[in-house]
Amino acid sequence: MAKGGFRGMPGGMNQAAVMKQAQKMQQEILRMQAEQEAKTFTASAGGGVVSATVNGKHELVNLEIKPEAVDPEDVEMLQDMVIAAVNEAMRTADTEAANNMSRLTGGLNLGGLF
Repeated sequence: MAKGGFRGMPGGMNQAAVMKQAQKMQQEILRMQAEQEAKTFTASAGGGVVSATVNGKHELVNLEIKPEAVDPEDVEMLQDMVIAAVNEAMRTADTEAANNMSRLTGGLNLGGLF
């Protein structure tokens, strides 16, 4: 094996270059995570009578319920609409985070390394 290098590495890439590239990727991942946490994601249910907004940290930051959604005789339906709206907003946040990570890693599954 060449001094300071890895056997089979393209272009004779040495260990220092690999580490530098890994650190650069880690910094980019941290930047993307911070951006993701600052974003908000909104979804609605029940034809728009219930709307939920979550941030990238999976925290519910806003919940809007229009008066026509409130039926004292059917509280369960309102609960279901709230749950549906919150879950959909969270799925939207997760999907965007996964897509951003995939673009950064070129589709490489890093299995929780970062």
